[in-house]
Amino acid sequence: MVGGLTSIRSRVAAAAMRSGRDPSEVTLVVVGKEAALDDLWMVYAAGVRDFGENRADQLADRASLFPGDVRWHFIGRLQRNKVARVRPVVTLLHSLDRPQLIERWSGDGPPPPALVQVNVSGEPQKGGVSPAEAAQLVEKARIAGIEVRGLMTMAPLDPDPEAARPHFAALRLLRDRLLPDLPGLTELSMGMSGDFEVAVEEGATILRVGRAIFRQSPKEV
Repeated sequence: MVGGLTSIRSRVAAAAMRSGRDPSEVTLVVVGKEAALDDLWMVYAAGVRDFGENRADQLADRASLFPGDVRWHFIGRLQRNKVARVRPVVTLLHSLDRPQLIERWSGDGPPPPALVQVNVSGEPQKGGVSPAEAAQLVEKARIAGIEVRGLMTMAPLDPDPEAARPHFAALRLLRDRLLPDLPGLTELSMGMSGDFEVAVEEGATILRVGRAIFRQSPKEV
């Protein structure tokens, strides 16, 4: 378990240095998903403070068990009727993907910051707005009082990590085009267990990695 985490950290650092980046620019979010609580406690003891979940109820339940220094990331598609469970405990929402969610997330009082999810690949089964719609959604969210810190995407599943490169590059280029008119849009959440090194090379600032650490199943995490 800890050995898997150590290996991932080393590979992230190496990928950053290959691309002329400082490894400290990259945040590793450990995705719990199907991991046991004992496993999460082990990576917490190893210094991890950023944890990700894609199920609202599981995130809320686990957040109640861990110390307050944990930063919880919600990375899955969020149903509007689950916002009340996620909003009080999450540090960053990665999947702001539609105006209806903006309305619920803005809520009463200052909402946690978010990333706009972009469907760069155009796959119909994936959430997110099209690249052409990203700026409009960012603007709507900011008008509603949500701090949008950047963009998120998921590359198509492929055994070859290099297949993800054009999708990650496209998200970075989109962010760079939007940044002059939308300052503060700096984060790029992209890269998972099978392609995180490519994501780092293409400018990812946040990685979402679970399976490569916990080595549970071939499911996408």
